[in-house]
Amino acid sequence: MQLLFPACLISIVVLWGILSPTTLGSTSHLVMTAITKNFGWLYLWVVLGLVLFSLFLATSRYGNLKLGKEDEEPAFSLPSWFAMLFAAGMGIGLVFWGVSEPLSHYAKPPPGIVAFTPDAAGAAMRYSFFHWGVHPWAVYSVVALAIAFFLYRRDGVSLVSESTNALPWRAVQKMSGVFNGLAVIATAFGVAASLGMGALQINGGLSVVFGVPVSVTAQVGIIIVTAALFITSAVSGVERGIKWLSSINMIVAAFLALLVFLLGPTITIIDTLTSTLGNYLTEFVRMSLRMTPFRDSEWIGEWTVFYWAWWISWSPFVGLFIARVSRGRTIREFVIGTVLAPSIAAFIWFSVFGGTALHMEIWQSLPISAAVQNDLSTALFVMLGQMPLGFIMSIVATVLVLVFFVTSGDSAILVLGMMSTGGKSEPANRIKIIWGVLIAGIAISLLLAGGLDALQTATIVFALPFTLVVILMALSLWRAVRDDWKEEQRAERELRRRMRDFMSK
Repeated sequence: MQLLFPACLISIVVLWGILSPTTLGSTSHLVMTAITKNFGWLYLWVVLGLVLFSLFLATSRYGNLKLGKEDEEPAFSLPSWFAMLFAAGMGIGLVFWGVSEPLSHYAKPPPGIVAFTPDAAGAAMRYSFFHWGVHPWAVYSVVALAIAFFLYRRDGVSLVSESTNALPWRAVQKMSGVFNGLAVIATAFGVAASLGMGALQINGGLSVVFGVPVSVTAQVGIIIVTAALFITSAVSGVERGIKWLSSINMIVAAFLALLVFLLGPTITIIDTLTSTLGNYLTEFVRMSLRMTPFRDSEWIGEWTVFYWAWWISWSPFVGLFIARVSRGRTIREFVIGTVLAPSIAAFIWFSVFGGTALHMEIWQSLPISAAVQNDLSTALFVMLGQMPLGFIMSIVATVLVLVFFVTSGDSAILVLGMMSTGGKSEPANRIKIIWGVLIAGIAISLLLAGGLDALQTATIVFALPFTLVVILMALSLWRAVRDDWKEEQRAERELRRRMRDFMSK
């Protein structure tokens, strides 16, 4: 098995968290504080650069280049493709933060805004759009596009290092093993953070529906049971387990959102979407580069920097998975499908759930924000409990989180298996099982070391070195796209010349 060092490092962290969770939590917190203080600006600039780069590729002359042969058709239908990339990219996170993030910002808004005011409510929705909109999907899109481009147009393998091959620097070429190792580590900890959040929320849902106590013991048990489920799904393969579970996810998520939209404050939800979208577009650049050098505030680090690190840590996993299922699509179609469409879906989701929760808090004086401050993982169920058919919707939401949990886990197992076997598109089941156990172990270890805070901390710490790899991947993609376009133009000119010669005879 390749990439032995990342697997050993992951195992050490798992054992550390189990044997001495307090020291793991305190050590990682110190490292995270240093990273957010000294490198927060780097995350902001890199992610904004990826946004601009992805939009340029989609709107430029290079957008017609196909990921594969010119006559190839997409490997999956558009609905199946979108369902898989959406479930792998954001599933658990959207459900977890759909209510809790807007209400968290409403109670503790960005610097300069007074809490529990209309301005705080507007900022809460605007920053929720910002954290879950174009920026994260641009990170995924560029990383996935780089991998897919070299995989399908250059006949490469499914490895992160393969997508840096267009760079002429010998030092970069010698670092391929390091790049793949960093991708494995970032993927493992990023996915484990999301699975840990999923366990917290499943526990919250089971508490509301069945009275299961909210405890670390219950959450560890949930991780063990669901790990068995996503390992089983991963072993069954993409075409069956992951594809069908992702499609089920989308149907259940759409059904739950539709119920809340119809049974909740429908007009308020529409107004929220309209107003927030306008504010998001107006404040886009300012939010993208906002730091607080002259104000003592941890808000940017705790939210924006954490999110950008989270998306970067997820990018090798989501990127490899999206590349795996995106053969036959043009660059323009790929970017629109992986940036614009999911962003719109996220905007709708936050408008429905965040808008409903804020409406209850402001106009009905229901203490939703107090529930959020008490336990983030139960915020969604507290809100649903105030609505007609609330108990039924809580059951649906619990099932949704569970299925998202499984799809994220089985997708991660597939990707980690690909990276640790030299890029094989279908790793051996033994490899998938090993990675499934390791991911579950990381999630359990981090929960024991400090719950949600430890999960967030690990994500930021292990995403930093991979940020430099993402920059190199974007540069390599630019060189490769430019060269392939020039080659196609030369081929077309040669074909036209031959046709003229033939016609003149």
